Amino acid sequence: MQDYEKLGAFYLGKPYDLEAKRPVVDDLLLYDAKDLTTHAVCVGMTGSGKTGLCLALLEEAAIDGIPSICIDPKGDLGNLLLAFPELRPSDFKPWIDPSDAARAGMTADDYSAKMAKVWKDGLAAWGQPPERIARYRDAVDISIYTPASNAGLPLTVLRSFAPPSEATLNDSEAMRERVSASASGLLALLGVESDSLQSREHILLATILDRSWRDGKEVDLGQLIRLIQKPGFDKVGFMDLESFFPSKDRFAFAMTLNNLIASPSFQAWMEGESLDIQRLLYTPEGKPQLSIISIAHLSDSERMFFVTILLNEMVAWMRNQSGTSSLRALLYMDEVFGYFPPTANPPSKTPMLTLMKQARAFGLGVVLATQNPVDIDYKGLSNAGTWFLGRLQTERDKARVLDGLEGASAAAGANFDRAKMEKILSGLSNRVFLMNNVHEDGPVVFQTRWALSFLRGPINRDQIAQLMQEKKKALPAPSATLSTSIKDSAAGAHPVLPPGIHETFIVTRPLLGEAKLLYRPGLLGTARVRFLQTTAGIDETRDINVFLSAVGEVLPTIWDDALVSQDDELEQQADGDDQGGFATLPADLSRAKTYAELQSALRDHLFRTQKLQLWKCVELKEVSKAGESEGDFRARITHSVREGRDLQVEKLRAKYAPKLAGLQEQLRKAYQRVDKQKSQASQQTFSAAVNIGTSILGAVFGRKLASATNISKAATTIRSASRVAGERQDVAQAEETADAVQQRIDDLNGQFQNEANALIDGASADSVKLDEIVVTPKKTDITVVQLMLAWTPWSTDTSGTAQQAW
Repeated sequence: MQDYEKLGAFYLGKPYDLEAKRPVVDDLLLYDAKDLTTHAVCVGMTGSGKTGLCLALLEEAAIDGIPSICIDPKGDLGNLLLAFPELRPSDFKPWIDPSDAARAGMTADDYSAKMAKVWKDGLAAWGQPPERIARYRDAVDISIYTPASNAGLPLTVLRSFAPPSEATLNDSEAMRERVSASASGLLALLGVESDSLQSREHILLATILDRSWRDGKEVDLGQLIRLIQKPGFDKVGFMDLESFFPSKDRFAFAMTLNNLIASPSFQAWMEGESLDIQRLLYTPEGKPQLSIISIAHLSDSERMFFVTILLNEMVAWMRNQSGTSSLRALLYMDEVFGYFPPTANPPSKTPMLTLMKQARAFGLGVVLATQNPVDIDYKGLSNAGTWFLGRLQTERDKARVLDGLEGASAAAGANFDRAKMEKILSGLSNRVFLMNNVHEDGPVVFQTRWALSFLRGPINRDQIAQLMQEKKKALPAPSATLSTSIKDSAAGAHPVLPPGIHETFIVTRPLLGEAKLLYRPGLLGTARVRFLQTTAGIDETRDINVFLSAVGEVLPTIWDDALVSQDDELEQQADGDDQGGFATLPADLSRAKTYAELQSALRDHLFRTQKLQLWKCVELKEVSKAGESEGDFRARITHSVREGRDLQVEKLRAKYAPKLAGLQEQLRKAYQRVDKQKSQASQQTFSAAVNIGTSILGAVFGRKLASATNISKAATTIRSASRVAGERQDVAQAEETADAVQQRIDDLNGQFQNEANALIDGASADSVKLDEIVVTPKKTDITVVQLMLAWTPWSTDTSGTAQQAW
């Protein structure tokens, strides 16, 4: 027998003579590993030996140190762990089917011994000593992962919504494919029809992911729910967001996703190791891995979701690798039916096509198997360079496979003899396959070798748990897993709000030391109150802010503790700090109906508490302004009083000026009769009298009504007359006349003094009488403009003490 243990050569079996119906004893089928970089397709009906061939291929890759990721929808791939180097019956006993032993009329021990002998003889017949089993087990680390289940090693896909690599971001086609496939996969999990051109759910999700990733932001499911409601953009294409996808419908969509996440069954999706392709291919120590991802326990929608995410991650990993012509790793899917159809476009199809077209350049081989050859996209599979064709059930199956094979041959520029191929396919039996490899001269019929692993049939979840028992013991404690961190963050996550609830965030001041930021739910309302009193001529409007910094319970008297002001001192922002946690939102505040009730309660509160206090001066017909105190109002109207006083002064001048002028003229004429020779004395006498008589009036009238020259002359005559009073009778008479006129002037001065004092007293602000006016609003004149859920920032220390942080 040839030496088949060569690096890069996979021992798959022996050439098979269809006419003799037996393998060629002294020849081996060694498949060049590099040929797998152009991918392979394996088609065969149930019982054709397809599973045995594919497991043998994976065993050979493992022995050659090639890591593999295997998607297992049926549970057959768990058999890869049932490889027993010592081939003892006790190794087989836990894995035999008791019903098989019963049908064979044997005890479990006897049947185990029989299976051990069958496997030992089978391996020997194909030239494989038990040492080869040991070599296979030592070459790779084999693990079974079970997403959304802890039967095997749990695996979470939440990391898949992290931004893609820089290379993907800079490649518009790759970015578009990644975004579309991620959106489609999530919608498949939700059971929502996904059409990248017609589905508004798909378009919205794709837009959110695209914008977030280009901004370098990771999007977890909780954030995605909030972004569905508040995407951060108001247009989709040329349409506004509300017309394209109304907030009410977006909330229903968000709730669908929220309900999925909140369901107990989905919690398993949040547990386990993050989906990391490099980690699935190699252990932390660098040993190649054969990672089996069992999805048999998942529903159809969950399978589609996971497979789509996994394929996207494979594409992203592939694009980060350097180019090579050698086989670097394998991606194997045991049943591709439903994931790669010819006409439909499920979310898994786009990344699968990308891998089939581009993975070759990066050394990633894709092997797809199916027992349903009709409903697969042979056009897409034309990129496969190797076809393994086993026994098919119907002529329709053969025709469909031949069509696909013909297309693949044409794409590779190879000749294709359809009649010959049809004849060969008709003669295939169990474990006999036709291999058409575009890298070889022609097709080869061969019989598969004996598998190193015990092919006991599908492995169920209990058996997976048994196989992974030791590995699960080495997993980190639950408190250190991703699931715990997600649950912890979810407990303080930003709540999802229905349409009709508006929220705002009070701007946070810098925190000190190790303090953590906690947002508490509060309320912030704005209202407009009109104070109207027609009889008093009052029509005043007041804008009011009402603020509650923290709300623990919605009570009828909730607004009694609110801060009411006319100052807009609270600085706000649309979004909170990414590092902030959230206190529990009272259930009442998560319902839009509550805010309508709170608006009504706020209107009642303002009706009871809001008053407009004004002051009115009836005399001046003046009313104070809103917010103007009594003192300020008095100070303001003092000016009006002074203006009134000045007006009255002018009236006094107009009233007394003619009278004063007449008296002064009479006084002047009376003393003109005094002897001019004594004019000096008379003038002195007159001057003194005039000075006294005009002291008050002059202060008011100045020089406007009395001529200073005339008064001076008259005064001189009066003083002279007084000194010569005894000399002449006419001087005495003139003096008597002057005294009479002076008395009249004094009387006029007294009248003026009284009226002047009245003016002076009336010019004081304290003397003005003010009436208090209290105006209350009507309910119909109170409008609540807006009521928002206000997240207020609090600084919390290690002891849990919270302090205001705004």
